[in-house]
Amino acid sequence: MIRVLLADDQALMRAGFRALLDAEDDLEVVGEATDGTSAVQLSRRLRPDVVLMDVQMPGLDGIEATRRIAADPDLAAVRVLILTNYGLDSYVFAALRAGASGFLLKDADPADLLQAVAVVARGDALLAPAVTRTLISEFVAGPPPAEPAAGRDVLTAREQEIVELVARGLSNDEIALRMVISPLTAKTHVNRAMTKLHCRDRAQLVVWAYESGLITPRRR
Repeated sequence: MIRVLLADDQALMRAGFRALLDAEDDLEVVGEATDGTSAVQLSRRLRPDVVLMDVQMPGLDGIEATRRIAADPDLAAVRVLILTNYGLDSYVFAALRAGASGFLLKDADPADLLQAVAVVARGDALLAPAVTRTLISEFVAGPPPAEPAAGRDVLTAREQEIVELVARGLSNDEIALRMVISPLTAKTHVNRAMTKLHCRDRAQLVVWAYESGLITPRRR
């Protein structure tokens, strides 16, 4: 059973999400939050598997609420799936930097929402290669960070190569093909790099790769 917390200031949106999720045998809505503050509080009290987090809410917004959840060691197992009306805008990259495991448009098909919850709940990032490439193009095609993120010294040369391919938007299967290894070996390398860098998931690994200066965004 996947336990879900809804965080949205619009009652109609929460009602729609609840009806959709509760209709599934393996999903359960355990609570509803109307702002970021209550989303953090309910996450600490209810320990959901997934928080469906709206971005724009009164008071504490969804980005800051995500940051607080991701920074709480007691909530390490809680995944945040950002819901937005705005598509691939600055909110998305900010959410990933804050610790979100992915994002979804509010007008997505119901089947896509259900799949997204399942993907995030099992610890994967909701970042298809095409989405990763778009994020890179839109939001990190800027100058290198003034103070690069630390951690490159803990990675082996092979792991750095793997992380670079992840950040370029390649899936595990594509990495395996590129490096002539098995998909399982590629996944093992990715997981090992995430552990060493204390990245919650693949999304955080992509962010780290750019903020560390491991790779430089390609200009369009």
